Amino acid sequence: MYAIIETGGKQYRVQEGDVVRVEKLDIAEGETVKFDKVLLVADEGELKVGKPYVDGAVVEGTVESQGKAKKIIIFKYKAKKDYRKKQGHRQPYTQIKIEKIVG
Repeated sequence: MYAIIETGGKQYRVQEGDVVRVEKLDIAEGETVKFDKVLLVADEGELKVGKPYVDGAVVEGTVESQGKAKKIIIFKYKAKKDYRKKQGHRQPYTQIKIEKIVG
């Protein structure tokens, strides 16, 4: 059984027991989070597709950790113009373990 959920403007394919990193959510570690924006639920050949969301479908998970991803470097420069700009960015994330898919 798997589902496709939407959170943080992105879509994720999840199964029970999966660990996913989603855009940062303001939820403390150890708490339960419910995703009600479920786009699709598949169970043993049966496929439920929402318009845009599946009615009554919920994906539950537990927040394992909050963190920041690996640093990426943005370096801009223009040749022969003495222009250089270096900038770094670390995207915050929430790591969630999927516990249950109800749908």
